[in-house]
Amino acid sequence: MDASALLSATLSPDTQVRTAAEAQLNQAAEANFSGYLTHLSQELANEQAQPQVRMAAGLALKNSFSAREYTRLREVQNRWIQQVEPDVKQSIKALALQTLKSNDSRSGQSAAQFIASIAAIEIPREQWPELMPTLVQNVGEGADHQKQASLTTIGFICEAEDQDLRDSLSQHSNAILTAVVQGARKEEPNPDVRNAAITALGDSLEFVRTNFENEGERNYIMQVICEATQADDNRIQQGAYGCLNRIMGLYYDKMRFYMEKALFGLTIQGMKNDEEDVAKLAVEFWCTVCEEEISIEDDNSQATAEGSTEMREYFNFARIATPEVVPVLLELLAKQDEDAADDEYNISRAAYQCLQLWAQTVGGVIVPAVLQFVEKHLRSEDWHYRDAAVSAFGAIMEGPDEKVLDPLIKQALPVMIGMMEDPVLQVRDSVAYALGRICETCSDSIDPTTHLQPLISSLFNGLSSHPKMASSCCWALMNLADRFAGDPGCQENALSAHFQNSVTHLLQVTERTDADNQLRTAAYEVLNAFVTNSANDSLTIVGHLTNVILERLESTVPMSQQVVSVDDKLMLEEMQTSLTSVVIAIIQRLETEIKPQADRIMQLMLQLLNTVGPKSSVPDTIFAAVGALASAVEEDFAKYMEAFAPFLYTALANQEEPAICAMAIGLVSDISRALNEKIQPYCDALMNNLLNDLRSSTLGNQFKPAILQCFGDIAQAIGGAFETYLSVVAQVLQQAASINVPDTSFEMLDYVVTLREGIMDAWSGAFMAMRTGGKSQLLAPYVESVFSLLQTIFQDPNRSEALLRTSMGVIGDLSETFPDGEYSASFSQQWVTNMAREVRANKEYSQRTQDTARWAREQIKRQSGK
Repeated sequence: MDASALLSATLSPDTQVRTAAEAQLNQAAEANFSGYLTHLSQELANEQAQPQVRMAAGLALKNSFSAREYTRLREVQNRWIQQVEPDVKQSIKALALQTLKSNDSRSGQSAAQFIASIAAIEIPREQWPELMPTLVQNVGEGADHQKQASLTTIGFICEAEDQDLRDSLSQHSNAILTAVVQGARKEEPNPDVRNAAITALGDSLEFVRTNFENEGERNYIMQVICEATQADDNRIQQGAYGCLNRIMGLYYDKMRFYMEKALFGLTIQGMKNDEEDVAKLAVEFWCTVCEEEISIEDDNSQATAEGSTEMREYFNFARIATPEVVPVLLELLAKQDEDAADDEYNISRAAYQCLQLWAQTVGGVIVPAVLQFVEKHLRSEDWHYRDAAVSAFGAIMEGPDEKVLDPLIKQALPVMIGMMEDPVLQVRDSVAYALGRICETCSDSIDPTTHLQPLISSLFNGLSSHPKMASSCCWALMNLADRFAGDPGCQENALSAHFQNSVTHLLQVTERTDADNQLRTAAYEVLNAFVTNSANDSLTIVGHLTNVILERLESTVPMSQQVVSVDDKLMLEEMQTSLTSVVIAIIQRLETEIKPQADRIMQLMLQLLNTVGPKSSVPDTIFAAVGALASAVEEDFAKYMEAFAPFLYTALANQEEPAICAMAIGLVSDISRALNEKIQPYCDALMNNLLNDLRSSTLGNQFKPAILQCFGDIAQAIGGAFETYLSVVAQVLQQAASINVPDTSFEMLDYVVTLREGIMDAWSGAFMAMRTGGKSQLLAPYVESVFSLLQTIFQDPNRSEALLRTSMGVIGDLSETFPDGEYSASFSQQWVTNMAREVRANKEYSQRTQDTARWAREQIKRQSGK
């Protein structure tokens, strides 16, 4: 293999050349993995090679041990463990470490990434004992570029997400700290080295807890970081404030001394820094303080409720700092950038976020300072300060007692509604957002008779005035609709008087020729919210709205053949998605009253499915509409199945588009529950597709629980006819129940819980199906394995309320399926009774869960006689 030529070709602007080279590299890796790694390592370490070729070599090496999914990551890591001989490994690692000495910093960076990939495999297995000492030695004795590359390597190792690696790094904390603190000291003359060190220090803080417990070591670390905030280099300052953020999050209980002696002053100084990136990180330090104090108060409240006397230390940092920090934050609010994109995070937005958290942390303590600022600047001639005043008022809507805020809101609302006419667009947008905050968190302060009409009018006027205001106005209107909906199914609510005008206005906005896609999409979302929250006296209007929306959606069908450009296609798809979303809201609100329109809706959905192109996002929403329609018309949906089933089968088989496949799986459940036994003619094809999806290596694990739940829904729908599929499904459920993963991966722990929920849902459906079909004895071979899984769930601390509820349901189903005591010995086991008692007694669980546990307990008593 000519590694240099192939790596050069991977950088070619010619797609064909690049693709061919990548394919050859992949083939080389498959044919001889050791040789592949050796060639690339030699190229990475080759000082005569072109820099871009060395970088490509490093990237290819790193990618050889990278994967997004946990199982795939373990597969690629096992290739190193199983396919590469020890002497070859040693040679490859030596070449990578040698590259850290390179004068070409990019090659050193590439080597650092590769070393971190190997470290993730070997450090947890205690197989590269010389790595950390070598890196420490490099930092102490190497040239500047070697120091920088070695520190970067430590940073990459510490920031890795591999849980096994993270668990083992604390053993190396002394070596890590020796290197990074040495490089981060103010005595280090090279700013690049110092920057790499402070970055690595930030990444390593989680693993040096033992060192941080030692007061002497902690003082020295804090001294180095605090001195770094005063560095001339902005990068080092940013890194230092980033370290302080992480330290506050990790070691709040150790921070009282440092807050009193240095951090109050340093962070306020940092917030006033002219370099925005430094100022933002100083603001974020106080965000972290607030987040920690909110978390501590929550934990302590829960401990008190549980009767515990163990409380976390709480120092009231935010409350104490309010007089000094809040005025600085308020001034920073006025540093808006009118040209900033909506998603751009600047100093003004950082200050707003911090104010929100501050209000949640200290409650009413923040109100006087903010109120003084608002009163001073609300009518300022400088629009920056008008905008800051409005934003500040909106920021404190969550945290202070509503009794404190109520008179202030009542006083401010007329002024703020008037400010929706401000000549500056940014001020109007901020006012709309602040009104949305009031609607979201303090809606009781809005008097429906006094405020609602001018509030709705001002928001609709804002919506029509400029596309930039669409997002804020629509969010405020959606919050308003949610808060004034009244009780579900009420005859009349506060929106009723405004419903017709609101719908008319929204239909006009969406039809405007000058409306851009953002405005149109946002307006349809508001229409959804108004329909969803409409009272019964508005249902006639919703019924008329159905015709308007369906006509608009029907008019888009021929457009599919007319659009040419990609932009036009995307715009059409967004319009179809928005309109279909409104159809969904209408169906769900009208429920069975939608039946007169069902044929028209279904015909339109089928037309859309026939006209949309591949990779379109529209089918997702269409499937959701079909699911809503099936739930509304129930068994009447059967007449549409012959025409719709081919689309459903295609979507289930479309493993290359996981989103549409997931929608299809959920839709099978909806249709099964709607049709009951009328789903049976389609079950062979549905079950085959679902089983194929379950076995697929293309689809991720997250699909499996939903598929298992689907089996349960199909079983309940067709009753005894599920006998055809019982043995195959039971085998699948038993295999799924045997899955265990290391308790180090939170992602996998969550997966196991949801998988078990799916298994229990499937067993519940199977028990009900066989019982109602008079075929209970067919389940006898599987009862023991079900009890075994139930015991595993009870003994495993990793479980959710939903899993325990479905488990209680299965216990009850088991009892009702075998009422004559055939399995009384299994029900008599003490753990079964304990499980039901614990679930029933947990007051944090919902009434539904407690009722299910109570029923299960009664069934256990009946079976066991105790």
